[in-house]
Amino acid sequence: MSISHEAIYKHIYRKRQSILGKYLISLLPYSHSKRRQKRKGGKNRNRIKEAVSIEQRPAHVSLRREIGHWESDLVIGLGQKSAIATVVERKTRFVYIIPIKSRHTKVVTRAIAKTINILNPELRKSMTHDNGLEMANHIWLSDKTGMDIYFAHPYSSWERGTNENTNGLIRRFFPKGTDFSKVTSTQLQSAQNNLNNRPRKVLGYKTPNEMMELEIANSEYQNFVLN
Repeated sequence: MSISHEAIYKHIYRKRQSILGKYLISLLPYSHSKRRQKRKGGKNRNRIKEAVSIEQRPAHVSLRREIGHWESDLVIGLGQKSAIATVVERKTRFVYIIPIKSRHTKVVTRAIAKTINILNPELRKSMTHDNGLEMANHIWLSDKTGMDIYFAHPYSSWERGTNENTNGLIRRFFPKGTDFSKVTSTQLQSAQNNLNNRPRKVLGYKTPNEMMELEIANSEYQNFVLN
């Protein structure tokens, strides 16, 4: 027998006002007092100039057969006054948790570029972000990293499901209401290491670190054969 996550959530929220219900909700990644209704795809005009829609992203990216395609977002802190950036590789689920001093687009994109550019070019193919203005500097980021930058549709978080799921896991370390200006780089690195060394069912119980190492080894071998 297997029980879907949807059945578990329905059971918990059916009696959300009870003592047990409130306790179980407190254990959930986001701890929302009510279940949020899934929003339909928004028709809002994209506020980011020259944004390239996810509709133009090559179809093979969705298949997760090739390494080097990433999803990114911010995790917002207390009072929306602090944040961290998260960047997740779609195939391996390898994540970077990046400290940022502000949500200004130049601060965010420079922090992401600094982190991503430690990787070899074959691991930097594309990045898919939501429509937050922190990515308004996307053309600079694309030039700096060599990555194609795509934007999901408004209110369509499922188009970046890997990143949304990872942010939920990160919230277990830094719950809603965390002031990220008081979180140290060491604490962020510890959470990152924990997630990258956690066996994942979707990866055949390998860890993101193991998957990334395998992909890098395969890439180096292929380059050796070709050369």
